[in-house]
Amino acid sequence: MVVKNGSKSWQGQDLVIHDALVLQPDGDVLGGGVLVRDGLISDIGSHVRADPTMPCLDAGGHHLIPGVIDPQVHFRDPGLTHKEDLTTATRACLRGGVTGFLDMPNTIPPTIDGHSLAAKLERAAAVSRVHYGFFLGACNDGSNLSCLADEDGPLTRACGIKMFMGTGHGPLDCRDPAVQEAVFARGSKLIAVHAEDQDRIEQRRQELLDTHPRPADLHSIIQDAETALRATRRALAFSERYGRRLHVLHVTTGAEAELLRHHKPAQVSAEVTPQHLLLDRSAYKRLGTLAQLNPPLREETDRQLLWQALVDGVIDCLATDHAPHTFAEKARPYPRSPSGMPGVETLLPATLSLVQAGRCSLAQACRWLSEQPAALYGIANKGKIAVGRDADLAVVDLHTLRTVRDADMVSKCGWSPFRDWELAGWPVATVVAGVVGYERGVFNEDCRGSALTCGP
Repeated sequence: MVVKNGSKSWQGQDLVIHDALVLQPDGDVLGGGVLVRDGLISDIGSHVRADPTMPCLDAGGHHLIPGVIDPQVHFRDPGLTHKEDLTTATRACLRGGVTGFLDMPNTIPPTIDGHSLAAKLERAAAVSRVHYGFFLGACNDGSNLSCLADEDGPLTRACGIKMFMGTGHGPLDCRDPAVQEAVFARGSKLIAVHAEDQDRIEQRRQELLDTHPRPADLHSIIQDAETALRATRRALAFSERYGRRLHVLHVTTGAEAELLRHHKPAQVSAEVTPQHLLLDRSAYKRLGTLAQLNPPLREETDRQLLWQALVDGVIDCLATDHAPHTFAEKARPYPRSPSGMPGVETLLPATLSLVQAGRCSLAQACRWLSEQPAALYGIANKGKIAVGRDADLAVVDLHTLRTVRDADMVSKCGWSPFRDWELAGWPVATVVAGVVGYERGVFNEDCRGSALTCGP
């Protein structure tokens, strides 16, 4: 975005953000500003003010927080771009204060080798408005085991290995316990698992689809809590057996939360989504098949146990599992309706609304949204506002409530499960490596992110 002061204009990675309430790494808030040089934070303090010789962003007295890193998205590019693509998705990221994402491999073609990974990275370099990383997927036939174990091959450019223990499609349907164990047994890269037991899902579909009415909430009955718990137990066992770094994606049940509370080795981490924290099975009455996702919505008691596990540090971070489908696709009767919902635009305001409600502090929220995703995936120099860190930032308005409306969504699918909710904490501006990518409803279409380098 070209930022003007007087008669001059600039475009680049030098920036002054002034009149801000800056969140410090220790959780305190400092009134003042941030000076950015070459995309890095070079100064922070009450003495940082608007400078007529530099591009400036007036925070308007709002809070300045680290940019969000969403560690689980499905941006549908390539092959499913009628639902979403990297351009629309990353514009939605900017509107939501998300400055980095990690994308899953279930595209067409699936991301299962060096060629498909390189193609995604090339596409993202051309169009992504925010920073990006991509997973390699584990194949059920074991055909890419050597690729997933090669520490000097394509895996070095991936953020991790994704394993669909359940609900995977095609080669990514990695339901075979023997193949699952073989992936854990070789290599050191983080393995992120979708923990549902596919054999139990198919058994329960056969038992229940023909004998029960088919309202959308049957989805939560078929893919029940035991389906998730079995897979999570197995993944934990493999992780312990081989000392392998494990990340349990979108934990949904109180039983899993309690299992992790009492049995979570140091190499294991976990995440939860806003939809599983804020919605339960009663949402089907309002949303119908729009509420269908994998793993499904659970009971109110599960919601409470998940929240307590997050607050207590048993669950480490938040992620959206942004998985958009069109209205027409979601309108199909169950079970032909697809599972998934969008989330990158509402992740930050949904979480910051909990701050405003007194459920957690701003520091806790930013730890779950920024600091922990960076730490868990070994993403250097991000997740905090500190001198020398990358200037990936969001200015947020914690006090103004705005109603979520489908018509306002930037995501291509054009809807939100939180439609008609009033949320606070919407981004006023989003900064990517010192470039203002979004400000007060205006997008900088020239803003670009870069590839995230992730650790083992």
